[in-house]
Amino acid sequence: MSTTPSLRVALIAVASLALLAGCGNSSDADSDGKNAGGGSSSSKVTVVASTNVYGDITEQIGGDKVDVTSIISDPDQDPHSYEASTQNQLALSKAKVVIENGGGYDDFVDRMLKSSGNSGAERINAVKVSGKTAPEGEELNEHVWYDFPTVSKLADRIAAALGKADSANADTFTKNAEAFKKKLTALETKEADIKKAHHGEGVGITEPVPLYLTEAAGLDNKTPEEFSEAIEEGDDVSPKTLQETLKLYSGKKVAALVYNEQTSGPQTEKVKKAAENAGIPVVPVTETLPEGKDYIGWMTSNVDALAAALNK
Repeated sequence: MSTTPSLRVALIAVASLALLAGCGNSSDADSDGKNAGGGSSSSKVTVVASTNVYGDITEQIGGDKVDVTSIISDPDQDPHSYEASTQNQLALSKAKVVIENGGGYDDFVDRMLKSSGNSGAERINAVKVSGKTAPEGEELNEHVWYDFPTVSKLADRIAAALGKADSANADTFTKNAEAFKKKLTALETKEADIKKAHHGEGVGITEPVPLYLTEAAGLDNKTPEEFSEAIEEGDDVSPKTLQETLKLYSGKKVAALVYNEQTSGPQTEKVKKAAENAGIPVVPVTETLPEGKDYIGWMTSNVDALAAALNK
């Protein structure tokens, strides 16, 4: 039997209330080994982030003064199709700070936070922090964590929220945010170096995920919009659009393919194969942190890989 979205949320809320009633001594932990209830120590600021991207940024700023739960942390999980659990809702019910991407990317956070009854949490929406809006007649590219100026603004916003929750350590959070932003500046310098050497060169993508990065590097996305939109939405690409996309590689009209590994399928695999057959470098990217990487290390690898591909 299928359920409507509203009924599904209601069922989750009921299950969560039962869980809250019986979990006083629970030792359940999330995939990172952290207590899914939102914190192992009452002295720490409990934070829930929709993905481990925002979770890691928060840890860089909060250090040992925060207890962070990242709802999505599996690099093989497509965030667009994620279905949150009762454990997630329990964490949200106890969070002092909640960080979401926004822009339609992780709407489950809004639904579950509302059902949790936690109206006092400080909420941070990365898309709203970015100030970005959709161009007229187009959709917003919500993947704002690939935009370093946005992440810099977000760092300040996170530091302010943590400082509000823990005023005794507000100065520490501010200093940590400044140190983090200096590392972002170094990444922007790398982007500027790519732009200086390769401005106007064409690249292909499978999804809009890396576009803030490629645009900052001065590169021209040649992929038909119909292709990348269909892949992002999980729809089939028309044969005409697929052939138009494949010709970018057989005709060597692009210098690299930036490929989202988290949403691969038969049609994106055809594009990847076409690039490889043509000797065009493939630069893999993901939407969440790979295992063993922090945000700065991850983005440094992405920028360096793009530069290396273009320099071939």
